[in-house]
Amino acid sequence: MHRFLIKIPFWVRWIFPRYIWRMPTRKKVLYLTFDDGPHPEITAFVLDQLKQYGAKATFFCIGKNVLAHSGTYQRILSEGHGVGNHTHNHLNGVHTANDVYLANIGEAARHIDTRLFRPPYGRIRSSQAKQVAVAMQKPEAKIIMWDVLSADFDQGISPGQCLQYVVRNARPGSVIVFHDSEKAYRNMAYALPRVLSYFMERGYQFQPLVL
Repeated sequence: MHRFLIKIPFWVRWIFPRYIWRMPTRKKVLYLTFDDGPHPEITAFVLDQLKQYGAKATFFCIGKNVLAHSGTYQRILSEGHGVGNHTHNHLNGVHTANDVYLANIGEAARHIDTRLFRPPYGRIRSSQAKQVAVAMQKPEAKIIMWDVLSADFDQGISPGQCLQYVVRNARPGSVIVFHDSEKAYRNMAYALPRVLSYFMERGYQFQPLVL
C-alpha cells in the first residue's frame, strides 16, 4: 500500500484551496513538472525527450543544485521551460522551524527567478505557506502542488506501473509530477517518453505553468 496518493481527490483540493493543484481548462493541455534537479545527466535526458516531442515543462529546482549545475539550469531556461523554487536544501516544512524553512526558500530565490514554489514532499505548514511570497520577495508567488503523482521515486513499483499511474489519471489541466533525480531515474526514463507519445497521439499539448 502506498503512503501517498497517486490522484489527489477533490476533498484535498477543497481543504487547501489556496494551493494550485491543477489548471482550470477543458483543452487538451497537460503540465509536466520535474522536482529535485537540475542533475547534469538526468535533467539533460529529460530535456532531450521534451525537445524530441516539442513539449514544454516546469522544473522545480533545488537551489544548491542550481549552483552546482548552472549550465544545466541555463539550458532549462534557454529551451523555453518554466522553473520553480523547491527550497535550497530540499527541506520538509513540517519538520523544519518556520524561520529556517523560510530562509531556505529565500536562499533558493537568490538563484531561481520565479513566482512558483513547490514544497518538497508536498509538506508545508499553513504558517509557512502564508510567508512564502515574502521569503521569495515575489508578492504574486503561488504554491504549486499537483493532481497526478507518477511515483517514479518509489523503488517498489515497476516502470510500467509508473507509466500507468500517469496514463490512467491525467486529464485536461492535470499537473503531473516526475523527478529528475537519481532515485527516480529508472522509472522516469521509461515512463516519460511513453507518456509524451501516448498523450500527443491523442491530441494533447504539454505546456509550462504560467500563473
